[in-house]
Amino acid sequence: MSKQINVALIGNPNTGKTSVFNQLTGLKQKVGNYPGITVEKKEGICKLPRGVKAHILDLPGTYSLNTTSLDESVAVELLLNKNDKDHPDVAVVISDVENLKRNLLLFTQVKDLNIPAILVINMADRMSRRGISLDVELLEQKLNTKIAIVSTRKGTGIDTLKTLIAEYKTLSAAKNVDVTVIAPEYFRNLKKTFPKQDLYKLWLVITQDVNFMPIEKKLIEDSSSLGTKSKSELKRLQQKETILRYQFINGILKETYKVDPAAAKGFRASVDKILMHKVFGYLIFLLILLTIFQAIYSWSEYPMDMIDEFFASASQWVKNTLPGGVFTDLLAEGILAGIGGIVIFIPQIAFLFLFISLLEETGYMSRVVFLMDRLMRPFGLSGKSVVPLMSGTACAIPAVMATRTIENWKERLITILVIPFTTCSARLPIYLIIIALVIPEGTLLGLSFKALTLMLLYLIGFAASVLSAMLLNKILKMKGRSFFVVEMPNYKLPLFKNVAYTVWEKTKSFVFGAGKIILAISIVLWFMGSNGYSDNFKNADSIVAERVQEDGFSAFNQSNIADELSAYQEILKDSLGTGSHEAAPIIIEDALQQKEDALKQKALNQEISSYKLENSYIGKMGKAIEPIVKPLGYDWKIGIAVLTSFAAREVFVGTLATIYSVGSDEEETIQNRMAAETNPKTGEPLFNLASGISLLLFYAFAMQCMSTLAIVKRETNSWKWPLMQLVFMSAFAYIVALVAYQVLK
Repeated sequence: MSKQINVALIGNPNTGKTSVFNQLTGLKQKVGNYPGITVEKKEGICKLPRGVKAHILDLPGTYSLNTTSLDESVAVELLLNKNDKDHPDVAVVISDVENLKRNLLLFTQVKDLNIPAILVINMADRMSRRGISLDVELLEQKLNTKIAIVSTRKGTGIDTLKTLIAEYKTLSAAKNVDVTVIAPEYFRNLKKTFPKQDLYKLWLVITQDVNFMPIEKKLIEDSSSLGTKSKSELKRLQQKETILRYQFINGILKETYKVDPAAAKGFRASVDKILMHKVFGYLIFLLILLTIFQAIYSWSEYPMDMIDEFFASASQWVKNTLPGGVFTDLLAEGILAGIGGIVIFIPQIAFLFLFISLLEETGYMSRVVFLMDRLMRPFGLSGKSVVPLMSGTACAIPAVMATRTIENWKERLITILVIPFTTCSARLPIYLIIIALVIPEGTLLGLSFKALTLMLLYLIGFAASVLSAMLLNKILKMKGRSFFVVEMPNYKLPLFKNVAYTVWEKTKSFVFGAGKIILAISIVLWFMGSNGYSDNFKNADSIVAERVQEDGFSAFNQSNIADELSAYQEILKDSLGTGSHEAAPIIIEDALQQKEDALKQKALNQEISSYKLENSYIGKMGKAIEPIVKPLGYDWKIGIAVLTSFAAREVFVGTLATIYSVGSDEEETIQNRMAAETNPKTGEPLFNLASGISLLLFYAFAMQCMSTLAIVKRETNSWKWPLMQLVFMSAFAYIVALVAYQVLK
């Protein structure tokens, strides 16, 4: 049986750590969250030489073990806590060959924890272009470690790294730096008090926000023999430690690392002048966004049509093949209809994540964050607010958690409160289906009206967030400002593997995360739509048949029957030719009668199904809330979808797909079912420009979901702020949607 070892990948942001992780694990990886927090946890399995299996954990990007954010705290706690099941047997520190000096600060700290440490120098393919030469052998001696020179772009060095990991027991345990020299007397007292503990680990326990060692942090702080150290004194000692480490690093790099200054400059500075220009930078970013939204529509049209038709056919096949009954109806009208309502959007969601991944991989996203910082300042937001706001386009929950990097409480609170205005990926299915239904075909300057509408919705959400921030900045009586620091990585061609893994993981997470909720809600909705308690529901067949006999079919069905009969008559005349033989008129009359009977039976079934649905459990609930949503241009079915979508925004389309499927015998796509919905009084399409724009604006401004409320409560430690969010955003969304519908109708 092969042995499994724990391997922690750790490194500064933008050193290619994720690329190394992908090379080691391939598709044998999974993404989740650390227990109790929403910091992303990536782990995978890698087979090493000699039958060794490695559990690889990709730790969040970390500049040093002197933590300033939740991400860095996660890394430090894992490295210090030997009782953690993921505590590494060996740490692999990823560095970038162009920023080796800065990266080595983290390496020396990890090495001094007595954890076997391997140094990976990544992006080796850039060395010749940047005029970098490196004495690897001497560097290994000076750092007391083994080094793997890796190029994830070319796929070189990974086998060497695997061999080094498998042989981790041969690595030197010698420390790089003796930190006790920064305060000899303090560390001597520390050693006397805790003779069995490692001094550097103790030092980190004292200075960082961790408290899980065999010794109690409070005991350390209260120990009179150590002398009292204030926070400011400990901070100064940390600064001394950093200076000491850089002195050590500088001495080593003088002997081992050479750079030709002429080769090191040029391309990045030239491109930055254009992409980060105070005018052209924004225009280029706007053009990129327009291109992305255009591609989302044009590229995904065919795969979406195929998926939609597949689910429609699958639902009809289930009804035709399985014996009639509750299970068949549940499968065809509940499960397949609900899941089809989210699966149809896989192509567009995948394309969205594809473009985001490409922007991150090339290094452009960091430039976008820097550009947007210029816009944030006048609205009272920190430059650090940009990252959570940008993250909000994926999901509000990790975006709210990302505000922990903002030191000032006022700026952090404002950022938390305005994040839900940014358009998250869960709103995308709603936008896409409504835009497809109500926005006409056509182009402006080569861009479709649909793509421009989607772009406008994203801009409206962003505008609402910054204007709300400005308002909150004036209302909230709190003081303080913070500074903004952003990493500017080098430009590079995206790695196909990294992009593919990102798209796969993000899309899978989106679909399965939403799918669980949609499946559960679809089953509940199907049951509520297929059952009722009233006599009207139980006697629907006889009631509707009697009403049709007395008053005829609804205006819409009557018109539809007449139109279809007229068209069928023309087809018969063309095929038979009324003058070709004497029996032709009789044949046509009989065929028309049969067609009319079939159309009337179909119309009767539709009206019975509609009547049943209105008198079912869900119909009664919908009718109860209809007076509230009717002024917005919605019927009771849309009202139900709006309510259920508070569980998760994606549920809106799945809910309508399920409701419209109940009792339907037609093989129709989800989009066709929604397009066919009409106002029973006027016979006009329910989803028209007025109601569609009203819906789009409602979802642009309404609170995202109950999960977002829960995370805001946890981050602010109060129900006051999330409840204020819910009331304000709901009221604002309702008013805007109301005005839009009343004006446009």
